[in-house]
Amino acid sequence: MNRRDVLFAAAAALPVLATAQSFPSKPIRIVVPFGAGGIADLTARAVAKSLSDSLKQGVVIENKPGAGGVVAGETVAKAEPDGHTLFLMSNGTAVSAGLFKSLPFDAQKDFAPIAILGFFDIAVLTAANGKFQSMQEMLAFAKANPGKLNVATINVGSTQHLAAELLKTSAGVDFQVVPFNGSPAVLTALRGGQVDACVEILGPMMGQIASKAVRPIAVMGGKRAAGLPDVPTVAESGVRGFDASSWNALAAPAKTPAAVIQQLNREVNKALQTPELRRQLAELNVSPAGGTPEQLRDLLASETKRWSDVITRANVPRQ
Repeated sequence: MNRRDVLFAAAAALPVLATAQSFPSKPIRIVVPFGAGGIADLTARAVAKSLSDSLKQGVVIENKPGAGGVVAGETVAKAEPDGHTLFLMSNGTAVSAGLFKSLPFDAQKDFAPIAILGFFDIAVLTAANGKFQSMQEMLAFAKANPGKLNVATINVGSTQHLAAELLKTSAGVDFQVVPFNGSPAVLTALRGGQVDACVEILGPMMGQIASKAVRPIAVMGGKRAAGLPDVPTVAESGVRGFDASSWNALAAPAKTPAAVIQQLNREVNKALQTPELRRQLAELNVSPAGGTPEQLRDLLASETKRWSDVITRANVPRQ
């Protein structure tokens, strides 16, 4: 069974604990390690609105982009552990553990996990007039022509860059991963024929796909994207067991009272089952998750190990 499908069921097994009577006593802020307008920010804002309605208290977003999420993470790790300051954790948090020589926090010790919010797809795309009609064709070319395939991603150490590196080793092929400074530059290079393909977060590319400017040849997650049911996964395209997706979650500072964590967990799970929030997330190409704090803790640990291994194998310089 896919991990996304079991999260809600497991959440139902949580014991009902008495919540702290005074929580929340003031507005809650969610610190987001990305700029406004991206999928992470829009996901956080949609969840914040739902939580605000159910908790009868304001929930505001504070964007602190840059430095691999370190600034945002440090802000929350050092905040008062009372549940009123939360961290939008992501797979970027797991990546940072292996990418940076030192961090001002330990993601597995300095945060109290609340719940996974959702998973969102990463895709392999070509230009609409590109030479590859399928993932199988692209991989066959790479095997026959080692080092001659050029695949664009955003900057070194990003989820997209590491997903491309993971694809190389998982498929047993050799191609050039070409990093660019931002998604617009990746798209320009792809459409201009400077690269053969790109690895990018799917949601922001849906408009380009709809206008037939680019063509998705595979999604990297464990199952097909809901918005692109005819596009196969990388695993279906011959790379057995491949599963790489991005995710967002909520966490609080360590030592936040257990009753507050349980209350927030229940509210998040309840919110993620409402039709309105699910509709909003679907528009962002985000699959709602939910689940227990323990599932988020396990996800963070497994993702930290996986991306650290990818960073080591790809000889990505530690920052």
